Amino acid sequence: MIVITGATGQLGRLVIASLLKTIPASNIVAAVRNLDKAKDLADLGVQVRYADYSQPQSWDAALAGASKVLLISSSEIGQRFSQHRTVIDAAKRANVKLLAYTSLLHADTSPLGLATEHQATEQYLASSNVPFVLLRHGWYTENYTGSLAASIAHGALYGCAVDGKISSASRADYAQADATVLTTENQAGKIYELAGDSAYTLTELAAEVSQQTGKTINYVNLPEQEYQALLVKVGLPEAFAQLLADSDTGASKGALYDNSKQLSQLIGRATTPLKASVEAAI
Repeated sequence: MIVITGATGQLGRLVIASLLKTIPASNIVAAVRNLDKAKDLADLGVQVRYADYSQPQSWDAALAGASKVLLISSSEIGQRFSQHRTVIDAAKRANVKLLAYTSLLHADTSPLGLATEHQATEQYLASSNVPFVLLRHGWYTENYTGSLAASIAHGALYGCAVDGKISSASRADYAQADATVLTTENQAGKIYELAGDSAYTLTELAAEVSQQTGKTINYVNLPEQEYQALLVKVGLPEAFAQLLADSDTGASKGALYDNSKQLSQLIGRATTPLKASVEAAI
């Protein structure tokens, strides 16, 4: 039995959809905080169990009978490590055979502020005696394509990545890789650096959007603090704006680049091209 945490999130749903192609729904458990949001999963035959990071005792029931667990990293920055630790401790009590953790690309050496809690989680896993595999995710292309409407409307794509190369892939690509690892034997101890086959700069992203829309979209590179302030001005929470700006700066230092093609090797096909992701977004 495979338990997926954060199962009603964007990644979690895609992992379950991928798993359903190869294993029975009854062998999948969706661990969620809101049972109502998982009704569609239950209708597919997926087991839905309540689990809340703020209630550590809820995880024993959620992981009961689990052989494998996919710990999808929490979205609550600043609380992630303690939340991840809760799941890892429960996995140890449940004697799970494998815990797969969605970490960050090159988490051990990454300059991103985002890496800190991933590093802490990886270190805790290493000391836990729980068999684990690290699925170090690179950037999701949707992190950029999700806000293209505003760029098209204003004729400009803003950032602070300079000419840093970004090896992103679609969320669905990563989900398929995660599902592949969960359904493949002998994965304990492995570390996967997962990223897109092809890298691009934000200037190249703007050029692709221009080509597909027939409208000139320029990439405007800003100092990090100015970019962060702009994100706050358009409505993003301060912490999230800081994360995005820091990540762009990290991209300028190579933090979002990887050329190992481990992702496409896992999924048995090329990762989703930037052109296709832009087309889907617009």
